[in-house]
Amino acid sequence: MSLKLPPVVVVFIFGAAMFLLATFLPVGFFNFFGRTVLVKILLVVLVLILSASTYKFFKAKTTVNPKDLDKTSALVTSGVYAYTRNPMYLAMLLLLIAWGLYLGNAFNTLLAAGFVSYINAYQIKPEEEILTAKFGKEFTMYTKKVRRWF
Repeated sequence: MSLKLPPVVVVFIFGAAMFLLATFLPVGFFNFFGRTVLVKILLVVLVLILSASTYKFFKAKTTVNPKDLDKTSALVTSGVYAYTRNPMYLAMLLLLIAWGLYLGNAFNTLLAAGFVSYINAYQIKPEEEILTAKFGKEFTMYTKKVRRWF
């Protein structure tokens, strides 16, 4: 498997880059009415998505460790997984968006897009190759019904 860094580390790196960008880039600051409320809403939504997706994995008795996909014992397709194939990565993206809004720098959206690009290339695609090999037609049909992100 061609995974390089654990996704949590990738989120931390992109979050740190967002902080540095917001701190040292003299342009791009924005503020709007309800920004703090929106950050809080995003945090609640990401906690709900992360909790629901993790619960489904534990209920199916399969691994949540993206670096240990050989131990995957079940294909989870219900609950939040009926709407997104990668709710845990979606929750990480929502965390970065909330962080970017909190920091108030418009250029942080570019870093959030970079996170999506990185995770797609170095995490999701290798995972999907393994899941296709392991679950075959069942996983292929699932990918045709459910979008990768949202």
